[in-house]
Amino acid sequence: MPDCVSDPATLCARVYELSGVDWLATHADALIATPARILLVLVLAAVVRALLHRGIRRLTDRTATGSMPTILRPWRNRVRAADPDGVETIAQRRTQRAEAIGSVLRSVASFVVMGIAVVLVLGELGVNLAPIIASAGVVGVALGFGAQNLVKDFIAGIGIILEDQYGVGDVVDLGEASGTVEAVGLRITRLRDVNGVVWYARNGEILRVGNKSQGYAQVVIDMPVAHDTDLERCRTVMQEVADAMYAEEEWAAVLLAEPESLGVEQILSEGVFMRVQVRSTNADQWRVGRELRLRLKERFVVEGIRTPPPLIGATAAGAAGAR
Repeated sequence: MPDCVSDPATLCARVYELSGVDWLATHADALIATPARILLVLVLAAVVRALLHRGIRRLTDRTATGSMPTILRPWRNRVRAADPDGVETIAQRRTQRAEAIGSVLRSVASFVVMGIAVVLVLGELGVNLAPIIASAGVVGVALGFGAQNLVKDFIAGIGIILEDQYGVGDVVDLGEASGTVEAVGLRITRLRDVNGVVWYARNGEILRVGNKSQGYAQVVIDMPVAHDTDLERCRTVMQEVADAMYAEEEWAAVLLAEPESLGVEQILSEGVFMRVQVRSTNADQWRVGRELRLRLKERFVVEGIRTPPPLIGATAAGAAGAR
């Protein structure tokens, strides 16, 4: 009979009472209590992880599909009036940001919960945790120094997504690379330039971003004319061309404000530059610019407004190069 049977409150005594086996009662803690505690830890870890994931998912779903805050509703109404597809685009961008942040939060929650569960299980198995914790600290410091650029990229990527600096489909200028964004990750941003070259930019190395696809676009066109041109008449003609384009039904949903012919922008030796500007949607700014330049050139020909003649030095240099 085991010595522990003398205390009927112990697990050993209860097991001996039920089974009558000495070795089973003697090793009751190792065979029954420890596995039961480990199972309890794992079950609690799984339950806590599931609850955290559910809470994060509900929070991100509410952020992605919930109603817009009251303070932002006037701005949303202006966007809808200017661009009917703008509100849908904003909703899609909110959904993308919410999914990305939700994925990060779920990963962090799983790592923390399962890490604590592993430590508790090792403690139940009698493993000395002090050397493991010390080794983990040393490894963590080493990884921190070795992977600091990776950590920097991830933190910058989270900031880019949270602040909505740019998203898929935006035309951006990242410094050395500019083009249309094809993918935004936590570590890198992939974009394709006008020549079809794919650029991969590390988020941690992006110091500034010029986004050409947020809000609205301002199309600015400078037309060169000869020095002897009637500048006031030229300004009026440019205003008439832009107003005619603004009045057409085809361009009504694209041009967001009445065009402005600003007049003389520069006076240089090669000619005078006259400026006209018009506000348009982001997606159509280049199409608007091409169409307006075409119309201005055709109208200049009709009105007899001359462009500056080529410089004599430039002509001579070009002829010499041709020889």
